[in-house]
Amino acid sequence: MKRMLRTLTAATMALVLLTGCSSSIPANTVHNAADLEGKKIGVQLGTTGDAYASDVKDATVEKYNKGADAVQALKQGKIDAVIIDNEPAKVFVSKNDDLMILNEVFVEEQYAIAIKKGNSELTAAINGALAELKAEGTLANIEKNWIGDDKGKTPYVTPEGTQYPNGELVMATNAEFPPYESIENGNVVGYDADMMRAICDKLGYSLKIENMEFNSIIAAVDSGKADVGAAGMTVDEDRLKNVDFSDPYITATQVIIVRKN
Repeated sequence: MKRMLRTLTAATMALVLLTGCSSSIPANTVHNAADLEGKKIGVQLGTTGDAYASDVKDATVEKYNKGADAVQALKQGKIDAVIIDNEPAKVFVSKNDDLMILNEVFVEEQYAIAIKKGNSELTAAINGALAELKAEGTLANIEKNWIGDDKGKTPYVTPEGTQYPNGELVMATNAEFPPYESIENGNVVGYDADMMRAICDKLGYSLKIENMEFNSIIAAVDSGKADVGAAGMTVDEDRLKNVDFSDPYITATQVIIVRKN
């Protein structure tokens, strides 16, 4: 009898602990952008999501080095929502069935390539290559290969006979932003990586990708440690003080991730 009581007591305690863990995560209270007022919002440090969240009235902005860390904090109930770009949001939500993206678009924006301020020659060359890649459909195929229903079907392949007489071009990125950039088998892959490889193939550069914290990319380009920054980066006034930007290469949106319950 005593053994049975001990077993029942242990089972009861386990149930209480499990129930306690579940109930410790608060119910979702963010159902639209207006509900963000006064809430705890998670963002990736240095992103436009960081800037936009800072404008939300009475909100507390929790800043993380990785978008995945913000998502984990949301799952644990430490924050109420995450503001992040739509495509990475889709990847995170696909791996976490307790999360969802609100239907409302928070902000629309355009991504461009950061280039050292005053380097008009490289800026013009990259803009020319981007225009060619758009006109011939290569950029559209790169996008389809990483975004949408045809993922993996149209991989970029360097044209046969491509040579690199102009040496190496260094791209700074933050490989925590799928599908634009992430790590696969030890290599940085994604939309931005393929786009920059296609640009370099046009311009006669071999491409070297340096992975770093997102908040370090502008400084790396400004100091000359990197030639360009490509990391799903939006043009804004603060960044324009330190770097120039190419023409936009894709339109994106900021969205809000919340818990389902």
